[in-house]
Amino acid sequence: MRIDGPWRRDAGVQRFLAALSEAGHRGLFVGGCVRNAALGAPVDDIDIATDAAPECTVEIAEAVGFKVVPTGIKHGTITVIAEGRPLEVTTFRRDIETDGRHATVAFSTDVAEDAARRDFTMNALYAEADGTVVDPLGGLPDLRARRVRFVGDPGARIVEDYLRILRYFRFHAWYGDPAEGIDAEALAACADLAEGIERLSAERIGKEMLKLLGAADPAPSAAAMEHAGILGRVLPGASTAMVAPLVHLEELVSVAPDALRRLAAVGGEDVADRLRLSKKQSARLARLQSGIGDESGLAELAWRHGRDQAQDIALLRAAHFSAPLPADMNEKLDLGAEAIFPVRGADLKGRFEGPEIGCQLEVLEQRWIASGFTLSREDLLD
Repeated sequence: MRIDGPWRRDAGVQRFLAALSEAGHRGLFVGGCVRNAALGAPVDDIDIATDAAPECTVEIAEAVGFKVVPTGIKHGTITVIAEGRPLEVTTFRRDIETDGRHATVAFSTDVAEDAARRDFTMNALYAEADGTVVDPLGGLPDLRARRVRFVGDPGARIVEDYLRILRYFRFHAWYGDPAEGIDAEALAACADLAEGIERLSAERIGKEMLKLLGAADPAPSAAAMEHAGILGRVLPGASTAMVAPLVHLEELVSVAPDALRRLAAVGGEDVADRLRLSKKQSARLARLQSGIGDESGLAELAWRHGRDQAQDIALLRAAHFSAPLPADMNEKLDLGAEAIFPVRGADLKGRFEGPEIGCQLEVLEQRWIASGFTLSREDLLD
C-alpha cells in the first residue's frame, strides 16, 4: 500500500528525506500522518523516524540549510524546519525503563524495536519517502477494520504510561468502529490499571479528555469509559447520559463538535481544576452549565452571551430534559443577538445619582427584555 498527499510530496520534506538517505540513513514517515493518510483523513503534523542519531540528524539537516530546534534532543527528538514546514524527527528508540509517566530510552537502528514501544498498532505504521507503507507489527489490517488495539500486551503498554488508558478511549472515539465495540482485553486492562491515572498531571488528563470529547461522536467511547469506572476517577460525579442525546441534537442543527459543550453535558466535581482548564475555558464552561437550569429565555441568553453560546445552552437544555429543541429557536437567537439596549447611564444622570443609576439600569433592562426587546429609549425613560 502507498499513501499520498501534498504534505508527502512537499519539496522541503523530500529534500530532508533525500539528505538522510544520501548520508546512509533511513528516514520514514510515522504515526499520525501515515494513519490519517491511509484513512483519507487530513494530515496536520508530520513526524519522521530515523536510524540516525540525534546529533547526526542535526548535522544532516543543517548541511542542507534547514533550521534545527533541539526540542527534545536528549530523548532523540528534534524539530527540523524544512523550507518553512516543521518536521518532528525522532531517532528509533527502545524502552529501557518506565515509571508510568516517563520512559528511559536507548536509541536503536531497528524500526521493529521502535514500533514495539508505540501504543497502538494503527500508530505503529511507517512509510517510505515514496509513500510505501512499512508495517512491522501488522497494524494495517487493524486500521482498515478501524480496530484500536494495543501493541503487544495491553497491560504492559499501559504501565509504561498510564495516559494510554485515556488515549485508548480517545482513539476509539476518533478512529474506532462503534459497531464492533471496544476490545474486551484492552477494556479489562484499562479498568484493572485505572488507579495509575492518579499519577498523571491534570494538564495531560485535561488535554486527552478534550480531545476525546471533540470527536464526531464520543458517546460510545465515553460510555465505555464510564462503565469501566475510569470516568469517575477522572471526574467524580460525571455522567455520560446526556452525551448521546446532545450529539444527536448537534447533528439536527448542523453544528460542529465542541469539546467544552460536551464537557458541560458530562459535568462532575471541580471540572475546571481537575482538567486544568484555562480561565477562558473555565468561564465558558460555567456559563454553559449554569445556563441549563437558568430560567432566562433564549433571546435574553443570546443578548447576554452571544448567539453561539445561547444555542449551546439550548442544545444542553434539550439534552438534559429529553425535550425537542424549541420550534422558534433560531428566531429567538437572532432576535437577542441583534438587540441593542437603548439606554445608557448618561441618560439617567440628573434623575439618579451614584449606585442608583446602576440599579435603575437593571430595572429598565428587565422591562426591555420582558417586552421582547421592543421598548424604545423613549418608552423606557418616560
